[in-house]
Amino acid sequence: MSPNSRSLGDIPGLTPEQEATWFAYMRVVLRLDFEVAHDLAARGGLSHADFHVLNALADSPGEHLPVGDLAVRIGWERSRLSHQVLRMERRGLVSRRTAATDARVTEVGLSSAGRDALRLATPGHAALVRRLFFDGLDPDLLDPLRTALDQIHEQLVAEGTLPRPPGHQTQWAG
Repeated sequence: MSPNSRSLGDIPGLTPEQEATWFAYMRVVLRLDFEVAHDLAARGGLSHADFHVLNALADSPGEHLPVGDLAVRIGWERSRLSHQVLRMERRGLVSRRTAATDARVTEVGLSSAGRDALRLATPGHAALVRRLFFDGLDPDLLDPLRTALDQIHEQLVAEGTLPRPPGHQTQWAG
């Protein structure tokens, strides 16, 4: 029997509890991503991708980062980020420039319009996150959840293909 012809019941690797947990996680991630994207677009015309880029830049020294560092920071491939940055630059949300220290490096910077868009979007976004994510969660589960997510992130960094990001955000930027 070839690997492609196995039945799903023959696939090893996850215990029933792990499998149920994974699918619970996927239900949350997919639905939350939809709701956040819908809300950001309706409130201020930003995509969820725009928000990720703007927030990462606002939380960076000097509000700019080399493209490669920004890609690692938000966990994207450089090509995806490059296309996103071009779309955002056309809308005046970010700017690109050659790095002063290395002409081979392109940096992405937060523009004043991008800063304003982020400043306008963040309060509504935070309220949505509170309502959809935290309001239904027992407060006693916050610390264990954060610990679990930090452990999972560390495993992703240790075993994944992207380099370790330079730090991580723990509060809203700006």
